[in-house]
Amino acid sequence: MSVLKPVRAEILATKFIPNVAPELAKNLKLRPEHRSISMFTCTIDDVGYTALDEATKKAAVEVVYARSFYAGSGHASGPLSGEFIGILAGPNPAEARAGLAAALQLMKEDACFYTADEKGELAFYAYTISRSGSYLSKEAGVAEGTPLAYLIAPPLESTYGVDAALKAAEVKMALWYGPPSETNFGGALLTGSQSDCKAAAEAFKNAVLEVASRPRDY
Repeated sequence: MSVLKPVRAEILATKFIPNVAPELAKNLKLRPEHRSISMFTCTIDDVGYTALDEATKKAAVEVVYARSFYAGSGHASGPLSGEFIGILAGPNPAEARAGLAAALQLMKEDACFYTADEKGELAFYAYTISRSGSYLSKEAGVAEGTPLAYLIAPPLESTYGVDAALKAAEVKMALWYGPPSETNFGGALLTGSQSDCKAAAEAFKNAVLEVASRPRDY
């Protein structure tokens, strides 16, 4: 098995509700214009968050619920749970469906983790978002349309990698995910120009690969 093999999120379940029950809408804090929701579960939470953000760029939807499940997909509560649930809300069924379709397409064809070791046991995420949507823009505290480097790895690898990324390019820390997260990873959202975000992601990748190849060499 070679290093840098893609690890794609598996989409486990998808559902659509054209008219949300009023009590559920209240608890989801839906605005009056949000009548329809679509939802999915998948095996990798960070790809799920990225997919939700993509949906906000392709349809008139908002992210109303997004949660990682504790301990990750290896300890899921059921066969269709994975490690993440995302819910999108829109003004009508067509928009809610379009948002879900955009999210699923990104997970199937684009964003993914990669392995950093020969056994495929150490995985990381170094993904450049050229233009942030409404969801990750709010999370990172930046304007919509801002480039982001979305960097995730196991605890030590992520800390070492984020430091390398910040030093390698003209980027700033928008949000630090101090380890452990719910799924026992860590990382950051970094912001800068698109080229700088790509350079930061590359530096993060190389740092994670260094740790994987020489974990006790300091």
